[in-house]
Amino acid sequence: MYRRSVCLAVLFAVAMPLAAYADGPQKTTLPLKKVVLFSSGVGFFELYGQVDGDATVEMKFNVDDINDLLKSMVVQDLDGGQVSTVTYGSKDPITKTLKSFSIDLTTNPTLAQLLGQIRGERVVLDAPNELSGIILGVETRKKKIGENEIVEIDVLNLLTDQGLRAVSLDSVGRIKLANEKLDAELRKALAVLASAHAADKKSVELSFLGKGTRRVRVGYIQETPVWKTTYRLVLADDRKPLLQGWAIVENTSEEDWSNVRLALVSGRPISFTMDLYQPLYIPRPEVQLELYASLRPQTYGQDLARKGMEFAKKAAAPRAAMAKAKMVERRLARRANAVGGGVEAERLSEDKMDGEALGWLSHGVRSAAEAGNVGNLFQYAIAVPVTLPRQQSAMLPIVSAEVKGEKVSIYNPRVQAKHPLHGLRFTNTTDLYLMQGPITVFDGGVYAGDAKIEDLPPGSQRLISYGLDLDTEVAPRSKGRPEELLSVRLLKGTMIATRKYARSVEYTIRNSGKKAKTVLVEYPIDPNWTLIKPKTPTEKTRNLYRFAVEAEPGEPAKFVVEEERTIRQQVALTNLDRGAIRFYLSAKVVSDKVKAALVEVVKRKHELQQVVVERKQCQQRIAAIEKDQSRIRQNMSRLDRTSDVYKRYVKKFDNQETEIENLRSRIAELSDKEAGLRKSLDEYMMGLDLE
Repeated sequence: MYRRSVCLAVLFAVAMPLAAYADGPQKTTLPLKKVVLFSSGVGFFELYGQVDGDATVEMKFNVDDINDLLKSMVVQDLDGGQVSTVTYGSKDPITKTLKSFSIDLTTNPTLAQLLGQIRGERVVLDAPNELSGIILGVETRKKKIGENEIVEIDVLNLLTDQGLRAVSLDSVGRIKLANEKLDAELRKALAVLASAHAADKKSVELSFLGKGTRRVRVGYIQETPVWKTTYRLVLADDRKPLLQGWAIVENTSEEDWSNVRLALVSGRPISFTMDLYQPLYIPRPEVQLELYASLRPQTYGQDLARKGMEFAKKAAAPRAAMAKAKMVERRLARRANAVGGGVEAERLSEDKMDGEALGWLSHGVRSAAEAGNVGNLFQYAIAVPVTLPRQQSAMLPIVSAEVKGEKVSIYNPRVQAKHPLHGLRFTNTTDLYLMQGPITVFDGGVYAGDAKIEDLPPGSQRLISYGLDLDTEVAPRSKGRPEELLSVRLLKGTMIATRKYARSVEYTIRNSGKKAKTVLVEYPIDPNWTLIKPKTPTEKTRNLYRFAVEAEPGEPAKFVVEEERTIRQQVALTNLDRGAIRFYLSAKVVSDKVKAALVEVVKRKHELQQVVVERKQCQQRIAAIEKDQSRIRQNMSRLDRTSDVYKRYVKKFDNQETEIENLRSRIAELSDKEAGLRKSLDEYMMGLDLE
């Protein structure tokens, strides 16, 4: 009952303003006057017209377009009126709306479930005679059909004037709610369900308040297909190339374009979508009353230092309040100016508006539109008003001018190993920013091929290729040279050798045509190699050199590209073997000082090596003696101590022990000598700094 009362109160509150405006604001529509399509997938739409007195402008939009509308719409009453409100159909979840009614239809209830929701209400039935009573409830009973089959039936229990009655619902022909308010609630809930079936369209109403006839304007952004460009390039030997450009646009909106001013903007402005249409609800915690003694909310004393600061703020509060009041006044004044309330708006004629691009949104856009540039964007203003029915597409001419161009042949072995491509060194001599797109090339009045250009600002130059040049052949041949030792330096035990490597490619170009040709040879740029011949390329891109070669008919043209690469190698002197040292000793670029140092290093390493070899030989001799002693011990354990063999083993064992002692003494001497020689070698090498 409480919810029904609330719903009735809301309906009454909504009905009052509708009744008040029944004879007030007049509903009207505004014609579409301007469309600006961006290459980022959005379009700007401008509606312009007149309203009289208090008026309401009605527009229809797809549900998917409402978010862009809420994010971007700008409304102006230009002649002293005031923009009041913008209303639109809510997108509150249908289940939430249905739950607000007395009868809940969210779960698609059966008739029995529906009657169960209105227990206590009076209904009138045809069962088959008319019967009136108050619903007690609905129960399910089992009913036997035939001999073995049992089915469940729904039975409605009523309290009638004659007493309790049980009525099977399958025998009821009509049910009428005696409570008219409850019947109206049910019908409204059904209307909400019906409206959800046609939820793809939403009405948007703009309210304008004022007196007399006034001009109003509405602008907004919507998602649109990216407009595209396509070009035709006509080549001839006796005149400049002719460039013709077309823009392909689609009207996917819900409104016909009738004599609209159309502008096309190229560039990549940042554009995104945001869900502003869906109502947002913040979940709130449920706090229950405390029925029993338990922990209570606590209060805490204030920090004394902070309390002193607040006291000081209160003393300054009157001055701050006055300053804040003045700030609020200024904000309200600016807001009133923005919507035209209380301020005489500038009166602009429609002719003056035609000279503006998006000037009513920002001064920067207006001035840029006259020059064609909009920051990093470029705008094509279509001079003739455009008429395009909805869900139709059109091609509109945007460029038609002679441009500067020079025929060339472009050779790249990665594209085609034998033949170059027909090409054109194309310069954008128009005042327009040419957006990327395909180019269909006609040469000598016939189709010559297709090409593609990237975005091309005015004055910029690009190469385009459109076909295979079968009259020209290119044969590249790679050549290599052995490495060259440039210098050797000894520094702190390290040898630093500088080597130079060279490579070259020779191109032989044969022109079998009747006219001389300029062949552009493309060569990949390797940052590790330095271009030697030619010293400078004809053109240079991020990844390629281009060299221009003139090829006369019947005469092979040869062209050579040479590159060099210098590498510094560092090798520890201790890691150099004899073969490597002999190579550097025989090299002419190695100085005498370096050679003498290398000889000294070899000498010291040889002396050190001899000591190491002798030390290892002593160690190996000790190991052999210890192995033989192990054999002697095994034999002696099986012999009589008084035997001659046993005595001979004892004498041999004694001699071996003496030899081991001498060897170990020699090893100690050699180890000390080795350490000294190694230290001396290291100190010598670390002290080297020779070139």
